Amino acid sequence: MKTLIVANAILMIPVVAVAQSPQLENTCQTVAKNFLLTDHLNVGIVQSFPELKPPGARLTYSTRPGASKSDMSDSFECEFDKTDSPNHLTRFCVSEVCYSAGDADADRKRRFDEMRILLDRTNK
Repeated sequence: MKTLIVANAILMIPVVAVAQSPQLENTCQTVAKNFLLTDHLNVGIVQSFPELKPPGARLTYSTRPGASKSDMSDSFECEFDKTDSPNHLTRFCVSEVCYSAGDADADRKRRFDEMRILLDRTNK
């Protein structure tokens, strides 16, 4: 019985890891760096959800040098039109504030358009 439990636990680990999407995670980190106007971003926990509609990724981050992962409480989330490259941004959120093409707030809509343009430039 113990052998079965251990074997089952070992088999479950790759399934969870495969569900992650490094492409979505890297693209979301690029959007975060562009939005925060930084070349270096301390990234904590990163999760991606390629199986959701729309697919997306989220991460915790800090702009403070040397910040430990446990001290990173700011979050950044991205949603994309598809999982395949190039990923086109459809929405992103910084902590509690979200930005999208259809945003009623003109400033948030402009920030979204800026990030979409910057991301499109990196995909070329």
